[in-house]
Amino acid sequence: MRGSRMGNKTRARTVVAAVILSIGALLITDPVGGEPTAKAVLEKAFDYYRGQSSETEVDMIIHRPAWERRMTLKGWSKGREDALIRVVAPAKDAGNATLKKGREMWTYNPKVNRVIKIPPSMMSQAWMGSDFSNDDLAKSDTILEDYTHEMMPVTSQDNHTVYTIKLTPKPRAPVVWGMQLMKIRDDHILLEQGFFDEDRQLVKEMTTSDIVMLGGKLFPRVWRMRKAESPDEYTEVVYREAAFDIPITDAFFSIPNLKDPRVR
Repeated sequence: MRGSRMGNKTRARTVVAAVILSIGALLITDPVGGEPTAKAVLEKAFDYYRGQSSETEVDMIIHRPAWERRMTLKGWSKGREDALIRVVAPAKDAGNATLKKGREMWTYNPKVNRVIKIPPSMMSQAWMGSDFSNDDLAKSDTILEDYTHEMMPVTSQDNHTVYTIKLTPKPRAPVVWGMQLMKIRDDHILLEQGFFDEDRQLVKEMTTSDIVMLGGKLFPRVWRMRKAESPDEYTEVVYREAAFDIPITDAFFSIPNLKDPRVR
C-alpha cells in the first residue's frame, strides 16, 4: 500500500482495463428487458468508483473569493462501506483523519489526541471546512439503501449515453437531502450530483471533469463541489494518483490506524 503500488501502469493492463470496461457496460443492463434499472446504474457506478479496494492521493483546494486553502490527502477504501482518509499536508493539518466502517464514522484530531465518533445527524457537516460533507468524502453507500431510485429521460454526451437518476428518501430514512439527482455515463463515470432540500431547491452540486486513465481505468481527475447560491465558493478534489483492487485487510480500517500517522 505504499507509493510503489501507484506507479504508471503497463500498456497490457490498460488494454485489460478497457476490456473490463466494455464488459461492465454490458452488465449494467437488465437481463430481461435489456434496459438498465436506476439502481443497477448506481451500483455499477459506486463499485467502479472505488473498485474492490483503493488507495488514492489527492489535493483538496478550498476556494473562496478572497483566499484559497490547499491540503493533500491520502485515502484507502475497501468494498462499499470501509474508508480511511488522512491529511498529510500542510504540516499544521497533517494527521487529521476520518474513518468510516459501515454506517459508523470517527474523526481524529492529533492536536488534542482525541477520537470523536460522528453521529448520523452530523454526517452532513463540512469536512475540514470544505464544501464536502463527511458523507460526501466517504462516498457513503446510503444512497443505495436509503433512497428510492427513478430513471429520468436518457440523454447523450460525447458519444456516451447519460443516465439521469432521481433519488427520493425512503420514509423515515436518516438522510438530510429532500432529493438528489445524479448523472452517470454508460461507462459508469459519475458526471454530476445535485443535492436538494425538502422544497426541491438546489443547495449544492458536484461536477467531475478531466476524465483520464488513472489507476488503470478511465476516471474523472477533478471533482468540484460548489454551493448553489455562491458559485464563487467551491472545493475541488484533484487526483494525483490512484490504485484499485489492491490487497487491504479488514483490520486496516481500525481506530489504531486512524490515530497512527505512519499509516500512509
